[in-house]
Amino acid sequence: MSRSFFQKIESLKNQKILILYVFLTCFTRTLISFFIIFCLWNFNLQATASVSILPDFRLAFGSCAKDREPQPIWFDILNKQPDLFLFIGDNQYADIKIDSDGNRTMSAVTNKDDFANAYVRLGKHEGFAQLKRTVPILATWDDHDYGQNDAGREFGLKDESQQAFMDFFDYPEDHPIRTRQGVYNQTLIESKGKKIQVLLLDTRYHRDRLDLKPEGRVNGKGPYVKTTDTQRSLLGDEQWDWLKSELQKPADIRLIASSIQVVANEHGWESWGNMPHERQRLYELLNQTNANGVVFLSGDRHLMEVSRDDGSFDMAVPYPLWDFTSSGINQSYREVDEVNQYRIGEPVRDSHYATIDIHWAENLLDSQIVFTALGLNNRVLQTNTIKLAELQHLN
Repeated sequence: MSRSFFQKIESLKNQKILILYVFLTCFTRTLISFFIIFCLWNFNLQATASVSILPDFRLAFGSCAKDREPQPIWFDILNKQPDLFLFIGDNQYADIKIDSDGNRTMSAVTNKDDFANAYVRLGKHEGFAQLKRTVPILATWDDHDYGQNDAGREFGLKDESQQAFMDFFDYPEDHPIRTRQGVYNQTLIESKGKKIQVLLLDTRYHRDRLDLKPEGRVNGKGPYVKTTDTQRSLLGDEQWDWLKSELQKPADIRLIASSIQVVANEHGWESWGNMPHERQRLYELLNQTNANGVVFLSGDRHLMEVSRDDGSFDMAVPYPLWDFTSSGINQSYREVDEVNQYRIGEPVRDSHYATIDIHWAENLLDSQIVFTALGLNNRVLQTNTIKLAELQHLN
């Protein structure tokens, strides 16, 4: 064979090697390109998912702050940078005493100085002190800061308690609360051209007595039974008139704070369910005033719980009524074992607070109200989102 033949063979080999090299180079570069694109896409996806959309308005709320015990959760609340904080009852425990042996006892306040002393203890918690200096606070009370466990209108030092309450929360001398019997109050917030109405009810000062179960507490339930006496009042005539007047004012979202639960009532403890006729009156008032966008915020129960009344049980509702309960600023963990046919999600009995984030939309009814319950270190316990369209009268 001639040398030229072998040269051709060698040339073909070189060409094949060259083609293979080019192919492998292109293939490798393509793989690398796809890999880079995939990594960038995946990184962008993760980054997008981790970015939270800031609300147009954030309200934080909580209740049941045992003033003699540590309250570290205030720093978590500060980290959330709320525009407003609602303290909705048991803001201190003036009715808790320490005897000479260091034992804790609970009894009605008989010395008005006990109110001021309890507020002083609350104010000494650094986290709360920072919150009070930097964030507007609105408040109402429940039984322990009012002065007596489960007390109502019969409590003897309610006016002295109200004076201490107003002074501690810095209500101006010309504020309407200073001339009222009771601490119910309200504010109207302008946000992005929309209106948020915040109403804080007083379920203590005018409340008539509750009915006790003849058999006492059974199966871990509370001691109260629904009353059949429709003459008894929870709010009192003046407060009912005030509430009606406020609900007639224009607002896009209405947050109504009640120290006791509005919707849940099967547990036998204090709730609007103790006086079914008053609960029905509240629901009917929402209809009469055509008040849209109502959400209830409640405390008292030393737990986190979400309840929703769709009108499917014992009372008609204008639209689904949500009751977000946040009660346990410094609550020790315990299991929750009680019935609530209105419950959404799982209850939690542990230290926590909650936020209400409002996200306005171009179409008002597409706006969202987001409830989030948060434990220590801002661990998310539960979140629920409601479209404003769901909180509208059908007519």
